[in-house]
Amino acid sequence: MGTALVYDEEMTKYKLLWVDPACKIEVPERLTVSYEALVKNGLCQRCVSIPAREATEAEILLVHSEEYLEGVKKTPYMTLEDLKEFTLQYGDVYFHPNIYHCAKLAVGSALQLCDSVMTGKVRNGMALVRPPGHHSMRSAASGFCVFNNVAIAARYAKQKYGVKRVLIVDWDVHHGQGVQYCFEDDPSVLYFSWHRYEHQKFWPNLRESDYDNVGKEDGAGFNINVPWNKVGMKNSDYLSVFFHLLLPVAYEFCPELVLVCAGFDSAIGDPEGEMCASPDIFAHLTHLLMNLAGGKLCAVLEGGYNLTSLPQSVCQTVQTLLGDPPTRLSDLGAPCESALESLQCVRSAHRQYWSCLRQAAGLPDSHVSAKRIRSAGGEGERTEVGEEEKSAEEQAWPEPPQRVSPPVRCALVLPGGEAPPDGCEQISSREELHPLMLTKLREHFQSELDNCSALASLPSLMTLVEKMEKNEIRNGLAVVHSVTMAMMCVLQHVGDAPSSRTLVVCVGGGSVGSHAREDGKTLTVQISSEDTEKPTGKFYVPVHLKKGCGDASGFMQALLGLLLPLGYQYNPDLVLLVQMPNAGVCGGVWQQLVGVLQGFAQGHVLVLMQEGEQARVGPTASTLLGDPAPPLEHPLQAPLPEDVEAVETLRSRLQSDWSLLQNTGESTASFQYENQTIAELKITKSVS
Repeated sequence: MGTALVYDEEMTKYKLLWVDPACKIEVPERLTVSYEALVKNGLCQRCVSIPAREATEAEILLVHSEEYLEGVKKTPYMTLEDLKEFTLQYGDVYFHPNIYHCAKLAVGSALQLCDSVMTGKVRNGMALVRPPGHHSMRSAASGFCVFNNVAIAARYAKQKYGVKRVLIVDWDVHHGQGVQYCFEDDPSVLYFSWHRYEHQKFWPNLRESDYDNVGKEDGAGFNINVPWNKVGMKNSDYLSVFFHLLLPVAYEFCPELVLVCAGFDSAIGDPEGEMCASPDIFAHLTHLLMNLAGGKLCAVLEGGYNLTSLPQSVCQTVQTLLGDPPTRLSDLGAPCESALESLQCVRSAHRQYWSCLRQAAGLPDSHVSAKRIRSAGGEGERTEVGEEEKSAEEQAWPEPPQRVSPPVRCALVLPGGEAPPDGCEQISSREELHPLMLTKLREHFQSELDNCSALASLPSLMTLVEKMEKNEIRNGLAVVHSVTMAMMCVLQHVGDAPSSRTLVVCVGGGSVGSHAREDGKTLTVQISSEDTEKPTGKFYVPVHLKKGCGDASGFMQALLGLLLPLGYQYNPDLVLLVQMPNAGVCGGVWQQLVGVLQGFAQGHVLVLMQEGEQARVGPTASTLLGDPAPPLEHPLQAPLPEDVEAVETLRSRLQSDWSLLQNTGESTASFQYENQTIAELKITKSVS
């Protein structure tokens, strides 16, 4: 279906006409360097070019007041002194004779992208726009923003296409208060924002930006603020918030459209954010969101003021939207204490609204949304973080590694005579297995080897693995006589490489713990209803769900809160996904799993399925080819208490070895409160 790119050079044709230190960073070059980087990297040519258009007044009035619109409409006819005076009504923004035209183009670009995605012309896309939008309020410009591009797009999608649930993810480093105010009482729009806050010492300095502002009336629980209370946040901090907060809530919300306020001032080197997240983190954040809403995702540019990390981040986002595998993230460690403190506070404030958080461990028993938490270092004080807290000008980072897509996206090994689905290559081999491999198999599978067909597909499987190792094929699927035998063959083969690491994900029961190794060459996670094998060390993780793999909520809890953090920290070269016989996993959950796992190992995912499961070959191959997984049921039911306990017990046991599993801070348990009046300390009865 393709990826849309909306861009018009006309939006570069306004700039600051007077001296204003607060606004000098918002320059036309922000747009030109981003577009030029897309052209230079060959990404623009791969996108479907969608022309920008001016938004109509009726479209702007979906969010803004007539009085405010009439005021902005006069700016093209104002003198320089009039523009300065008009600007003084608002905060940290400037006007120019051409800005009204550009602001209408920015809104119209977002709506063009929304139309293209909702009508199926494209699957997803990005709009490079200027001025940005997420700070703009109903009757006020703010923070370089004139009209609220994404808020208008959300209202437009609801009105024109009948969209019932919209997820807005704002990863800009500033809080998008304009979006929050627009939807704070609307349960059909889930707004998520992380932002530099520093206990209200950072712009826009709003009390409403803190973690305990959860929305109002019917919209309570649909406004999620994650305040960063110090600078220097890294990739691990961003991923932890996705794993343990955003993704569980988003899957429970089950959006029909995802809109991203794509501000890249949250990347390293930006003078506004002062964060340390590398540009390639946005490839992974984008990939994780692409499995929601049937893949309907629209990213709209917001901030980003470092003219090196901004275009790098834009390219990483667009390349992922195009379907290229994200690069591997190395050296992921524990989230910092400040990030964990914020994460725990947000989860606690929202636990009464979302079943995925309701029984989470490590949270206070009472609702704390009326309380403000001070960091251990004192409110507004910045904790030193060493080298990471250098000024933006002093920071240096490597160019994101080149992302190379193999010539073949997906290849299959199927029983004789079966044709592969469209778009997939068939792998066959007449070679025989290596004698040492046969000897190893006879030690474990002698009775099965008496069946002459047991070995039939294994030579072709080994050929597929070798081609994936050479990056000639990105991912694959093999239907075999015995998945455990095939799994042993693959692990025996890849284990011979000096430094290879394989993430093995087994879905369903069966004895696989014996194949786990404690030398770090494999990390095995098994999700099933059986409770026969006990954990052995840190490299075999059995997850036992009471209802088994057919329970979508329990399975997704294990996938998001356990498997994803483990996989990202392990950083494998290959993902081996094994569907055990009679696993019972429902189709939608299985395809979500296949889709999410392609964020690891540069997309090298090998799926093993037992003969007799051919009905699942087509949907699995479709997801391996890049088609979005179908949405899960809405509403997604609460996971069983027994399953929550099982996952939390594993997380607690493993987090000393796998620090990305941490989701609570050491100091958060002993809260320090301001103004501890009786009203603030009252306990709100939680929803049972």
